[in-house]
Amino acid sequence: MNYEESKTILYVSHLKKYFELAGLLRKSKNFVKAVDDVTFEVKEGETLGIVGETGCGKTTLGRAILNLIEPTEGEVYIDVPEEDLKEIKSLEKKIETLNNSENGEIDRQELSHLRSDLNHLKKKYSLTRISNRNLKEYRKIMQPVFQDPFSSLDPRKLIKNSIAEPMKLLTDMTTEQITDKALSLIMEIGLSEDHLYRFPHEFSGGQRQRIVIARAISIEPKLLVLDEPTSALDVSVQAQILNILKELQKSRNMTYIFISHHLSVIRMMSDRVGVMYLGKLVELAETEALFTDMLHPYTKALMSAIPIPEPNIKRERIVL
Repeated sequence: MNYEESKTILYVSHLKKYFELAGLLRKSKNFVKAVDDVTFEVKEGETLGIVGETGCGKTTLGRAILNLIEPTEGEVYIDVPEEDLKEIKSLEKKIETLNNSENGEIDRQELSHLRSDLNHLKKKYSLTRISNRNLKEYRKIMQPVFQDPFSSLDPRKLIKNSIAEPMKLLTDMTTEQITDKALSLIMEIGLSEDHLYRFPHEFSGGQRQRIVIARAISIEPKLLVLDEPTSALDVSVQAQILNILKELQKSRNMTYIFISHHLSVIRMMSDRVGVMYLGKLVELAETEALFTDMLHPYTKALMSAIPIPEPNIKRERIVL
């Protein structure tokens, strides 16, 4: 993939999510920095893997991008026109340069104009600043797939109705069109028409996750945020789900953010990989470059934990 020429589908800028720690009679506030000043972009048609140990902030990052939780600071831009996105990045860089001026002299008038221009673009495009009514439009572009397929489906609804729900809420499709689309989707993910008229408890975990994926793509989103989509499944089923995701990406030119702690899955699925540690994105590189030439000490420690399939060989563990 040519990253320079590809369109940027998602741009995350200085995103933060802090959780306040509750305490008795504590005057000073303490915070857990779940996501701490994270910036990256995702190109159209690529898979960006986000990896890290439990508690590193990767799931919180995914939920903040989806605006399922409100970020403390920062911006999330989705499918912004290229010229406007270039202007946003240019303004950010100019403001940062002025703020970090070595001689200590800041042209406050120029800084004020730059901030005003940037705030105008933020209000127009950033998901963290738009109204709930406008946010509904962005739901058509970006959809989640969560870890647990058992809690992702309403046990009281037929599968047909679960798949149809996003189409009813976010599109102007007729009932007939929705029914036809649900049938097409259920067959695309390897199930049959008969499965539309069953309830979630009648399916295995792998089948449920297929249905969740079908529901997520029902409104033709450009980006899926996949949060540990295979970790709750048996190993034999994981490969089937990963293959379905790869086939869908190829046929629909979809973009994925793939969040996982499973390094081999990340390596298989991702074009680039970001490593999270204590809420920060400490390393970001193309997949093979990251796995063969780690730069950050945490990435090296993470890789050293991968078992070698040879009983007589032991990998030297790095402890931070």
